[in-house]
Amino acid sequence: MQRFYWPWVTRDVARYCRTCDQCQRTAPRPHLHNPLIPLPIIETPFERIAMDLVGPLPKSARGHEYILVVIDYATKFPEAIPLRNMSSKGISKELVLMFSRVGLPKTILTDQGTPFMSRLMKDLCRLYQVQQIRTSIFHPQTDGLCERLNKTIKSMLRRVVSRDGKNWDMLLPHLMFALREVPQASIGFSPFELLYGRPCRGILDLAKETWETQPCPFRSTIEHVTLMRDRLSAVWPIVTEHMEKAQRTQGRAYDKSATPREFTVGEKVMVIVPTAEHRLLAQWRGPYEVMKRVSPVNYLIKQPDRRKKVQLYHINLLKTYHGREEEVALMALEGKGKEEALPQVRRGQTLLPEQSRQLDKLIMNIGRIFSPFPGQTDVLFHHIHTEPGKKVHIPPYRIPEARRVIAKKKVREMLRMGVIEPSTSEWYSPIVLVPKSDGSMRLCNNFRGVNAISTFDAYPMPRVDELLERLGKAKFITTLDLTKGYWQVPVAPEDRPKTAFATSEGLFQYVRMPFGLHGAAATFQRLMDAILRPHQEYAAPYIDDVVIHSEDWDSHLLQLRAVLVSLEATGLTANPNKCCLGLSEAEYLGYTVGNGKIRPQAEKTRAIRDWPRPRTKRDVRAFLGITGYYRRFIPGYATIANPLTNLIRKNLPNQVEWKDETEEAFQLLKDGLCSDPVLQAPDFSQEFIVQVDTSDTGLGAVLAQGKGEAEKPILFI
Repeated sequence: MQRFYWPWVTRDVARYCRTCDQCQRTAPRPHLHNPLIPLPIIETPFERIAMDLVGPLPKSARGHEYILVVIDYATKFPEAIPLRNMSSKGISKELVLMFSRVGLPKTILTDQGTPFMSRLMKDLCRLYQVQQIRTSIFHPQTDGLCERLNKTIKSMLRRVVSRDGKNWDMLLPHLMFALREVPQASIGFSPFELLYGRPCRGILDLAKETWETQPCPFRSTIEHVTLMRDRLSAVWPIVTEHMEKAQRTQGRAYDKSATPREFTVGEKVMVIVPTAEHRLLAQWRGPYEVMKRVSPVNYLIKQPDRRKKVQLYHINLLKTYHGREEEVALMALEGKGKEEALPQVRRGQTLLPEQSRQLDKLIMNIGRIFSPFPGQTDVLFHHIHTEPGKKVHIPPYRIPEARRVIAKKKVREMLRMGVIEPSTSEWYSPIVLVPKSDGSMRLCNNFRGVNAISTFDAYPMPRVDELLERLGKAKFITTLDLTKGYWQVPVAPEDRPKTAFATSEGLFQYVRMPFGLHGAAATFQRLMDAILRPHQEYAAPYIDDVVIHSEDWDSHLLQLRAVLVSLEATGLTANPNKCCLGLSEAEYLGYTVGNGKIRPQAEKTRAIRDWPRPRTKRDVRAFLGITGYYRRFIPGYATIANPLTNLIRKNLPNQVEWKDETEEAFQLLKDGLCSDPVLQAPDFSQEFIVQVDTSDTGLGAVLAQGKGEAEKPILFI
């Protein structure tokens, strides 16, 4: 090991072990559970009830095998009703009889047992306008009150039932009598007293009465009702206080070993289903995708390999799945320094040796943000809001035979990177292969059909001129280009089918945000603004291009670190081949800025110099578009460009008529931008000078600062 250098070896080894798929499936269930969520305190008797089934038990002499257990959340008043079977018909009949005695509840809490989820039970709840709440599977703790009552009833039955077990149903009323008259620890009173407003006359009271002579307690009806009302009014504040105290006590004990956790929509998780009879057979299933967060502790999980494709699970049955991306190891040869292992990011040529070493140290600590592979943020999702009831079905375009291999390679690469996934969507849009500037091909999608029925996202984009004015005075500039920026934003799971496209490999849909959607730029700008809002004084994003500007080196180093930490914390990565650190002058959005100066980018001016003479209206519009982008450098731009602007009028033919005046305007615009024009960055603490000129064809002005020979132009209008 002395002959090799492996940066972050401990972290890489830990990550490799954590992402082992087989270990994640067979690992023992961790003792992780979320903190308790206090239940609402119910103050009206039988406003909320919980029920469950106990059994099958030994068949009694009267043919009963099950017990329908019901408990009131307000008074803790229990009911235990023997049943011959667990049919929903029998349960519904007993519930109606109970409702006739205590009134209709507002909510009923049950598990997902078949009798409780039947159509008859749903119709009964709909008829009586009762909300039916179900617990998540394999998590009985949600209905802990009823589960604890089940255990108590079974424990008491074991102690009093006969040897043959045939009389347990005859003993249930006596057990309920005992449970109802005993004060509950969490409320401080007996369920009977809270329900009826008077103490229960029980077995012990009979014994006491035989020993003592008591007056006959005859009262009138009015006196009895008044006394019961006064008792209940005095008791309920005490009950509420006891219940709140009990919740706090139970919560503190439970939360000592609790770990707060949460999952985001689209995240991959493993699910443990504790149904295996042997420990060696119990495995984590998955990875599955989180579809929706129903509550702080319940999640809808998409499980395509199961009979029920979408299932509700409690968070204590879930854990994060750590995927593994195979990477080629980085090898350092003997005799090489640590710098050889650092990401190769371009640095400013004017940096001092000490400044370069400080940058190396910074990259050593936060270097993982520089990667040729796109990351994935969890800050937001891209949503595609379309008109209800409309779908897009555009047949795929034919791809030339020579490019089929390229298309297959691109699709497989996107699958490997997790950008797309196989789809069964009813939507599909065609794909096209577009050549890039380096000669390679880019796989794009024609989403015109989707865009036509999508709502427009009006999130504002930054003004280029405002960004340039902020950068002009900077002495040190860093530019960051995010790696395939759009692919670092996940698409909302419910909107992924809308991005489906067909290839010879099959039907696929995007997991990450694709190019071509008219709301994609707004989503990405919203993301970057949210991440860099704490750094807006010295950092500015324009979609996936980020610039950090400072007037001194120490500030620039601190600000660069702060921005990189924020980007890394949100899961984003930057392309090391397109990032530039610590420049005195930087190329940004087609301009060269820095040291108080702004001028067109040299590569753009060379393209303008070699621009061929336009032949059609489209050619003229393209030339006016690029020169108009740099019009701030050309005095009297509107007047000079007027002959060219006249060529694109609606009443003129598509083939333009080239004259001497249009040739002169064409050359003047090219010369104006190719003569290396330089503008001064504005200083808003100083006065501005405005000079205006007019003619028959246009209005011109120049904005300047300075006095005498020091006067320099800032902007031509």
